[in-house]
Amino acid sequence: MEKQVVKPYNNEASSKKEEVAEMFNNISKRYDFLNHFFSMGIDKIWRKKAIKMLRTVAPERILDIATGTGDFAIAALKLKPKEVIGVDISQGMLDVGVAKMKKKGVDDIIQMKLGDSEDLPFEDGHFDALTVGFGVRNYENLEKGLGEMLRVLRKDGKAMILEFSKPKRFPVKQLFGFYSKYIIPFFGKKVSKDARAYAYLPESVAAFPEGENFMNIMRKVGYQNVEAKRVSGGIATIYSGTK
Repeated sequence: MEKQVVKPYNNEASSKKEEVAEMFNNISKRYDFLNHFFSMGIDKIWRKKAIKMLRTVAPERILDIATGTGDFAIAALKLKPKEVIGVDISQGMLDVGVAKMKKKGVDDIIQMKLGDSEDLPFEDGHFDALTVGFGVRNYENLEKGLGEMLRVLRKDGKAMILEFSKPKRFPVKQLFGFYSKYIIPFFGKKVSKDARAYAYLPESVAAFPEGENFMNIMRKVGYQNVEAKRVSGGIATIYSGTK
């Protein structure tokens, strides 16, 4: 039986990729506010942990895929890279990100580019490290996207993937389940004016092949030294792999 594709608007005439781009364009102006509001700022701590795990690579060139408004790209500056490029399929999100970079005075180091995670516009082995924050579950073709990431990574380069997961233990499991199913869609609809965008979040998390299943996909594509670190009681997981 073919697995159903989880999409933001479930329109038969459009692909998941098209709908994800449309969704983020729709909510781009309110995205940063809602993102930090719903996570209570914990997402910043998760990104910092992921960036610390990249220190061993001492990356000079970093690619942040599904960059959104560039939070992971900004966090990567702690590593003192020479170049950081953020790529996203939503121009609306990138526009907010560009303004953010200029305001912070880091637009000389961080570039924001429109691009497709499954067809990256970069040469083989160009980057020392890459990051993806809450983006891989939005890939239309997960293996193709992971393969493209590996292609643009240099030998011994490292990929850090931060993604939501499903907590397994009481009471985090029950609390997160209630929060993601009822609280996030309710307030997301009120603030963003897009009812489907924040209903899609728990649906996409539920459909994502987390944990060992995702690690096996990474290994299948060609990643080495694949590891996973659960954070905040399993609300999210930091996956890593090298080329």
